[in-house]
Amino acid sequence: MTKDEAAIKAVGDPKKLFPREIEGWKGYVEWEEYPERKKAAHKILTSQAFPPNPEYQMGPIPDTNPVLPGTHWKQWHHAVGGELTDVPEDSWNTVLKEKHPEMLHLLQFPYNGEPPKRLTTAQPVTPNSLHFVRNHGGIPLIDKDKFFLKLDGLVKNPKTYTMDDLMDESKFPRMKKMITMQCSGTRRIEQISLYAGQGDEVPQAPWAEGAIGTAEYVGISLKKVIKDCGGLLEGGKHLELYGAETYFKNNEAMNYVVSVPWSKVKANEVMLAWEMNGEPLPKIHGYPLRVMVMGYIGARSVKWLYRIKAIETPSLAPVQSKEYLYFNQQVGKHNQRPTDGIQIQEMPVSSAIMSPWKNQVVIHNGKIRCKGWAYSGGGRWPERVELSSDGGFSWYPVPLENMSEKGQWTWRTWEIDLPCDVEGWIEIVCRCWDNSLNTQPLAVRAAWNWGLHVTSSAHRISVYSINKSRPLTAERLEMLKAHGQPLAPITWPEELQTQSWDEYKDFFKKYPRDPDNEAVC
Repeated sequence: MTKDEAAIKAVGDPKKLFPREIEGWKGYVEWEEYPERKKAAHKILTSQAFPPNPEYQMGPIPDTNPVLPGTHWKQWHHAVGGELTDVPEDSWNTVLKEKHPEMLHLLQFPYNGEPPKRLTTAQPVTPNSLHFVRNHGGIPLIDKDKFFLKLDGLVKNPKTYTMDDLMDESKFPRMKKMITMQCSGTRRIEQISLYAGQGDEVPQAPWAEGAIGTAEYVGISLKKVIKDCGGLLEGGKHLELYGAETYFKNNEAMNYVVSVPWSKVKANEVMLAWEMNGEPLPKIHGYPLRVMVMGYIGARSVKWLYRIKAIETPSLAPVQSKEYLYFNQQVGKHNQRPTDGIQIQEMPVSSAIMSPWKNQVVIHNGKIRCKGWAYSGGGRWPERVELSSDGGFSWYPVPLENMSEKGQWTWRTWEIDLPCDVEGWIEIVCRCWDNSLNTQPLAVRAAWNWGLHVTSSAHRISVYSINKSRPLTAERLEMLKAHGQPLAPITWPEELQTQSWDEYKDFFKKYPRDPDNEAVC
């Protein structure tokens, strides 16, 4: 993009319009307190010529890594300038420093990434470097010693806290919780493969099965902090949570803002966390302070938290009011209204097969080793996981000893030796039942929606089954091995003769191809 510098200059000097206002808070711009800043950013954004939104659903999804570059978001940051100028580069450098080298970078900026299948459920607790990341903006780099949290709105005594204040155990008892966090876009690629939907590359990144992770967090209950402020005033029913990153929507700049109901906070199910798996929060996961909303979609667990405001109704900020909505299947680009969608909060029961993977050639002895995860939000947990090797006709439960421990807020990883006698292309299906007897619809069509959220259907993968417990198959595999002939890819033509001409002729002597039409005299 070539910036129209004259148009920007007509609005003002970005360094003065959008300065670093707090020492030690690099990449943070306060938008919500300064309407004039929002107006200036809007004027700049509408004065520039940006390329069309990229199309990645109607054709093949790029096989690059990163899959999508986030061109628009980079250009918006550079156009606004000021404190946002370095954010795209700083954010990517943080990704390279903190995340595993095998991460799948679905979106370079703002960063969206998930671990490869073989590592997603390798351990019941996800290492920090492999935990998925769904960022809605760039990564602000905040000095813990310069950090403060503001709590205001409909509370009796508004206060400001430093990290030392929040970590004072004489005032706030510590919480330690094992929590699974899941993006509402998990397994979105299945919906995209069926029908295209809303196409913004940031809200609708092409997630596979790895947009879920489990970690142990340390922090304090938000309920205790509200109590320290004297409690809520009359009418205070929701807590609005502010993240320090800059979010863009419809040529408007804003901070990332969502809300959770007081009933959730009152139940001690909303945590202010500063530690993840025994280490300080990684920068990419919200250092120095983030929210963990147990059992809700990850979008409500705000990173880089700097303000909490008690309000009367759910937040009117766009991420809460106009995004993360579940629409009826007849709602689309031509007729959608935010009020037609259900705000997504608790995640429904879901599961996924992480091994084998789609289109894999599986050689087995009549049983296919399968591994995966199962999860249910809202404080429910998986009770039973079932798999089928015949497309969903016959189901085999995962033995309980092959499932990880139950937890009110966590997934269960599992593995099973799935019986499978047949050979050739088969469809393996996985579904989960939670403790409330909720289960998954069997077809992805039942889960499809315009926003491509919450792919809660049973997970289906096609694999090519080779059952070497069958004598002929075992013989052929040994023959291929002896001649150094690869089996995969199975679409390559055979180079090894699997039947001699003598065998061929002997067969048709015994079993003629054509009937004997000679009349008997």
